[in-house]
Amino acid sequence: MTDPEISDGESFRFPVDETAVLLFARSLGDDHPEYAAGSAVPPTFFQAAAHFEPDYPLDTSRPGWRPKASPRYPGAGKTLHGEQRFTYHHPVRVGDELTVTIRNGEQWEKVSGRGGTLGFVEQITEFHNQDGVLCVTAVNVGVIPEHKPSRSEETA
Repeated sequence: MTDPEISDGESFRFPVDETAVLLFARSLGDDHPEYAAGSAVPPTFFQAAAHFEPDYPLDTSRPGWRPKASPRYPGAGKTLHGEQRFTYHHPVRVGDELTVTIRNGEQWEKVSGRGGTLGFVEQITEFHNQDGVLCVTAVNVGVIPEHKPSRSEETA
């Protein structure tokens, strides 16, 4: 797996809107009263930031969408979701204006007997509030499988 040059530091705005929080919580079937009151957000609400990311390559609903890999999303369309973890540093409330910064973390490979070589890529997303305080760090691990021919391809 190659280690692409990553241009870190590009940020975008993610408003924590009352309606978005309420709809997100409802989509999960979570009727916690603090979400409706705007005093808390669901723990995984930060995944909704993708709706605000310019040129998000996995959003197939955007006009002119086509699959494309980028340093931020290597293997776009071919990557499996391996792991997601959140670290909460400071509360986020309805009305906050978050600045989201995404960068690649570590990359490594493992050899699998059945699946060939598996590439792993960390993506680190940081959410700072309007006061510059780090609120949440999200780490996503993507798995890029090596194409291993099926039996029918081997005998062809």
